[in-house]
Amino acid sequence: MKEDQGRNAKKESDPGEILSEAPLSKNNAITFPVDSALPELKRSLAANRPTILIAQPGAGKTTRVPPALLHEPWLEGRKILMLEPRRLAAVSAADYIADSLGGKTGETVGYRIALDNKSGSRTKIEVVTEGILTRMLQTDPSLEEVGLVIFDEFHERNLQADLGLALALQSRAVLREGLRILVMSATIDPEPLSDVLGGADVIRSEGRVYPVETVHLGAARDLPLERKVAQAVRRAWEDTEGGILVFLPGVREISRAREELTRGGGLAGAEILALHGGLGREEQRRAVRSSADGKRKVVLSTSLAESSITVEGVTAVVDSGLMRTQVFSPRTGMSRLVTLTESLESADQRRGRAGRTAPGICYRLWSREEESGMPPSRIPEMLQSDLAPLALELAAWGARDPKELDWIDVPPEAGYAEAQALLRRLHALNEEGGITEEGRAMSDLGVHPRLARMIRRAADPDLGAHGLACDLAALLQEQASSSAPVGGTVTDTVSLLPRLEALLAASRKRNPGMPRTPEDRAAERAARLRRIAGVTESSDGEPHRAGLLLAYAFPDRVGRRRGGGRFLLSGGRGVCIPERELLSREEYVVAADIDDQGSEGRIWLAAPIEADDLNLFAAEEGIEETRVEWDSDRAAVSALRIRRIGAVILQSAQASSPDPEAVGAALLEGIRAADGRILPWGKEARELQNRMMFMHLADSEFPAADDATLLAELEEWLLPYASGIRNETQLKRLNLPQLLEQRLTWEQRRTLDAEAPTRLSVPSGSRIAVDYSDPERPFMAVKLQEMFGRSETPRIGRGRVPITLQLLSPARRPVQITSDLANFWKETYFEVKKDLKGRYPKHYWPDDPNGAEATRHVRPRK
Repeated sequence: MKEDQGRNAKKESDPGEILSEAPLSKNNAITFPVDSALPELKRSLAANRPTILIAQPGAGKTTRVPPALLHEPWLEGRKILMLEPRRLAAVSAADYIADSLGGKTGETVGYRIALDNKSGSRTKIEVVTEGILTRMLQTDPSLEEVGLVIFDEFHERNLQADLGLALALQSRAVLREGLRILVMSATIDPEPLSDVLGGADVIRSEGRVYPVETVHLGAARDLPLERKVAQAVRRAWEDTEGGILVFLPGVREISRAREELTRGGGLAGAEILALHGGLGREEQRRAVRSSADGKRKVVLSTSLAESSITVEGVTAVVDSGLMRTQVFSPRTGMSRLVTLTESLESADQRRGRAGRTAPGICYRLWSREEESGMPPSRIPEMLQSDLAPLALELAAWGARDPKELDWIDVPPEAGYAEAQALLRRLHALNEEGGITEEGRAMSDLGVHPRLARMIRRAADPDLGAHGLACDLAALLQEQASSSAPVGGTVTDTVSLLPRLEALLAASRKRNPGMPRTPEDRAAERAARLRRIAGVTESSDGEPHRAGLLLAYAFPDRVGRRRGGGRFLLSGGRGVCIPERELLSREEYVVAADIDDQGSEGRIWLAAPIEADDLNLFAAEEGIEETRVEWDSDRAAVSALRIRRIGAVILQSAQASSPDPEAVGAALLEGIRAADGRILPWGKEARELQNRMMFMHLADSEFPAADDATLLAELEEWLLPYASGIRNETQLKRLNLPQLLEQRLTWEQRRTLDAEAPTRLSVPSGSRIAVDYSDPERPFMAVKLQEMFGRSETPRIGRGRVPITLQLLSPARRPVQITSDLANFWKETYFEVKKDLKGRYPKHYWPDDPNGAEATRHVRPRK
């Protein structure tokens, strides 16, 4: 049953909610809950103990702890390094701490993030994003200039945070015993973390408490998300007086919700703002801070505002219950951006944003029943991310196996093996898993290994595409981090080229006074990459080479058209492009973005690769080989000269003189694929095989000859006699009985003839064939009259196996089957005799079969 969506919907009051983090003031008389924990924290760090600080949002841990430790004697003049999971959080924290100390950002307090650096030689508290720590450790593993590393908001469990902690712990254990480590979080379970830290002091600090009501709206499932959000926002607008913070999964949903709120009206005087990582610094600050003219704000945010960031003036939260994240598939080697239901842990974090300065209210767009099925906590990125960047960093660190370091969650073996395989293909690792010179240079660029390889290869003056590679890398990074595509205002095509043109145009016409677009952000990334890579030339006029550069980044995603918009990738996976796309008619493309849905993924972003560039790439990264294999359709060995990139065959032609060993191996492959049916199995060959099988059962020292053994040992008994044979017709010329006999020594052949004879003499003088079709029970079909005078069953196999006798009437119809002839004469013969004598009165039916004379005729002849 759906929840009531009206004003009388069920409300839950939670007095345990905590106050969100607030900025510090220059007035240090203001106290925060974390202040009471500072003495214990200082004692723990002074004793050089790894420390975990559990401090709820609002306790002041981010802005209060670093300056409180600034003058501790054990720092010995070194700096405090604090890691934040998001760029905006890093900048905001640095600004707040600098303000609290009466200074400016870039002096005593500074920050360093991917696209910005505001710190200097005097900086003693440096706030950085997690990837920056990794770069610092790779440059200086002992972190000589750092006295304390603080991992803030560690409960988010980002891949870079886990990596940074593992490297810092090894640095502390091996190089710098005096390096202090402090982990701060609001919700993390401290026990697993303490184990990784080798036993840590756990210090707790509670936040200031304001009650937050929780309203489960249980919105109708058939309504678009933006309609559900707009309804909840309008209700919050009427029920509350402060700002409203709305959590949405991505930029696209933010844009749609903003349009719906603007179009629907009912929010007179509202300032509707977006908040996500792709915005410019001033746009982000405007969303976070109180409105200068006192307007009520509606802030539409991604999970960016879930922790670390304080949106001032908020008294109501609207939570969509959704989040967007990258999920990696080791099966396909591809990542995809997926929208998932958030965890209960995240929902509680979001709800807490409503109770910063006064009692608040949180509107959830799901029912209480639905809440019971939500995951309790978020999945660490380590368990669902592309591990190629991690594997490259570990190789640069000198670790061949991730188990050499301490982790909360060890990198999954399948994902890590896939990552190493990719790095070998990108020339970053050697076959032993060690980093190459190329891999080390790639690591220094600080981008995904795929993009690093592309930039490095494009640096070759013969290509003349170094700048273009930086632009492409920036474009792909922006595509991955934002659901608003670069060039999205220009085209919806999957072709990368129009998006690249949009980026180049943004680079030429950037207007600092206008809000940043995805194109602007990509242009800024490109400029930074150009500086790091030492690029000076322009990439204008080079977009046609995008396909070649993408091939260096994605050697496993070079695709050849199969028709109907379908392509086969060099990695072996099938993909498709909608046939309405012009790109679907290209012979060759390189895919940069593919989903992992179903048997054939869909290409979302790709570029064509021209013939000359394809040949250039194939000359470097392709394989030329003679492929000798069994063609089941022709029942013959096929020998082709192949030029290929992975699974994509570029050219093939008949090979004139293939390697005889390869031909022989392919022939045996074909025989095995057909379960031996294409061998010339005649009656004589099968009879010989069955006799050999019987002897093996009777005497284990005798060679096995069953089908499975013969197929497994083709190299021994067949291959030496198969020279020049390439098809089934030629196989038919083989003398198979003779080849089977070659498996036996001369002595074994004598034994076979003696102990598994093809015929046996019976009392009548006839030689009767022995049937070994069931090697466990060989039998003879013989007329009953021809066995008169013999009391015991004939035996073979060194006298161990009695022959099963199928005793026949004069008309050669079976009348009895026995393996105990003596018992037959004694117990059954006389009953059989009555019947046979009635039907064949002229024939000889003695009363004493043991003493009677055997005969092949109606009666014995004297």
